[in-house]
Amino acid sequence: MKTKTKAFIFDLDGVIVDTAKFHFQAWKRLANGLGIDFDHEQNEQLKGVSRVNSLKKILDWGNTSVSEEEFIQLMDKKNEDYLTYVDAMDESEILPQVKEKLQLLKDNNIPIALGSASKNARRILDKINLTPFFDEIVDGTNVTKAKPDPEVFLVGAEKLGAQPEYCVVFEDSIAGIQAANNAQMTSIGIGQKNVLNQADHTFQDFTEISDEFLIKLARI
Repeated sequence: MKTKTKAFIFDLDGVIVDTAKFHFQAWKRLANGLGIDFDHEQNEQLKGVSRVNSLKKILDWGNTSVSEEEFIQLMDKKNEDYLTYVDAMDESEILPQVKEKLQLLKDNNIPIALGSASKNARRILDKINLTPFFDEIVDGTNVTKAKPDPEVFLVGAEKLGAQPEYCVVFEDSIAGIQAANNAQMTSIGIGQKNVLNQADHTFQDFTEISDEFLIKLARI
């Protein structure tokens, strides 16, 4: 009798790669171009915030107003700058032990999906050569509701043909953990325990996750 396994769903940014630094660089370049100071503390306030609302925040911080047309141009410019950084990515950007853990799951025939709000998710996976590890990819082109709404993970589960309660989610944000919990999935936090305290399990990064733990977690 074949052993039944759960399905695994991975967020992208902060779990597989750290593209937050690219967002910071692109926003800083835009803000400075408008004569607005922009630092890491302000950047933290933009995590999980849409591009539209992020730009609104930056303009408010700088007490600056622009026309609707210029607003759209600034958003496009920020995305173009961000994609310039993305297009220079390679496998060295993969966070420690992520590829090894994905390989372990593949070797054990465990279904894997990506669940990310990023519309650039496929582009990033291609650049870092991880696309073949994923059976399904759910990104910002497939969903409309932002985390903590569980839509992205529920769509991932459906695509994998898995029941939500048999899915394991890896997330680095509070909203992502809440989305996994709202979907009735097992939530694994990647980051600080005091921040991701709603997760079922929390690890600083994948170097702290043993192969034995993953395989045990995968069994129904």
